[in-house]
Amino acid sequence: MRTKIPFTKAHGAKNDFLLTWAEEAPADGLTRAAQAICDRHTGVGADGWLLVSRNKGDADAVIRLFNPDGGEVEMSGNGTRCAAAFLIESGFPGSEIKIMTGAGLKHLRLLRRDGLCFEFEMNMGRPRIVEQQTEIEGYDATLVDVGNPQCAVFVKDFDFDWRSMGQRIEHHPRFPHRTNVSFIVPSASDRIDVRFWERGAGETMSSGTGSTGAMAAAVSRGLARSPLTVMTPAGPLALRWDDEAFLVGPAEIVATGEFYL
Repeated sequence: MRTKIPFTKAHGAKNDFLLTWAEEAPADGLTRAAQAICDRHTGVGADGWLLVSRNKGDADAVIRLFNPDGGEVEMSGNGTRCAAAFLIESGFPGSEIKIMTGAGLKHLRLLRRDGLCFEFEMNMGRPRIVEQQTEIEGYDATLVDVGNPQCAVFVKDFDFDWRSMGQRIEHHPRFPHRTNVSFIVPSASDRIDVRFWERGAGETMSSGTGSTGAMAAAVSRGLARSPLTVMTPAGPLALRWDDEAFLVGPAEIVATGEFYL
């Protein structure tokens, strides 16, 4: 029997997500459904699938995030901004939004809107340096917890097969639950260039949590200072780190439809 899954597609700096109201998702088999809907050849295609529930406790909404491999993970910074855009487009009033993620409650503030294009400032929480300096696969790295695990790897340039290395580090024995990986070139005191390999998704054009982890790693090592710009393949993201980290970035709604599971 064919099941129809309604979706809205959005991207945050070309990190794309499908959003479905939780009550309109299948009652079971979410792992298989996530794999199918996120497939870029036989599905709609996305870096993740977000199930959104309205109003729960102190939160205006609750989201669950599934990666393309079907695994459920804590959160995505870019995905959470997409969820905020989805809520506003669905009629949520006001410009302050509280969204409960698997990594806790996140506060977002709408800075501007132009049609289906939004810009938010998001409180990313307090980055925690797990290991200041270590060696992973022969590379200098810092391990950071930003609500999900980040391995920030410092490199001179991107002129090597960083994708294969990202996959190796993701599955390294030191990370029994796998890890997200960012490769960082500190290009100025207020700028870092970053490439992203995300667990369960592979290469992504940008990453909110990856950018936060990269920023925290670079600042804590004295290789950059806050505030700074993270240059991603999709363009710049603005971050600052006081006690907590704040990220300013876009979200754009690009499509709606139904997926036939």
